[in-house]
Amino acid sequence: MTEVPYPTHSEDGARELTPALLRGWQRRCPCCGGGPLLKGYLKVRDECVVCGENLSHHRADDGPAYLTILIVGHIVVMTLGWAFVTFRPDPLVLVTVFVTATVALSLYLLPRLKGAIVAFQWAKRMGGFGDENA
Repeated sequence: MTEVPYPTHSEDGARELTPALLRGWQRRCPCCGGGPLLKGYLKVRDECVVCGENLSHHRADDGPAYLTILIVGHIVVMTLGWAFVTFRPDPLVLVTVFVTATVALSLYLLPRLKGAIVAFQWAKRMGGFGDENA
């Protein structure tokens, strides 16, 4: 078992949000931080291979896609406007650069945001992530 760099639970049993979000962003198990959260590009494992935490309760659905569109859209549109006004590039160059940047940024952010959303759900005990004893 790997050593956990951040505490998983506080003294009162509450799950720490910040460490869980950091682990989720890194696509690691929100509980232990040791096991991989995703089986493929976006498929969440049913349970952690290191600590055995059940991860099948997640309900990320379209949340990561919406957040990705929101973030990428704001970054690309602001940068596109700035580049057009400042440099006045050829339209073909502008389209090529910004389509490539949009796709690359989207592919980078999507699995990380999915991991963060699953970690948020785990930390806040949403859905089936609550205590079974409660």
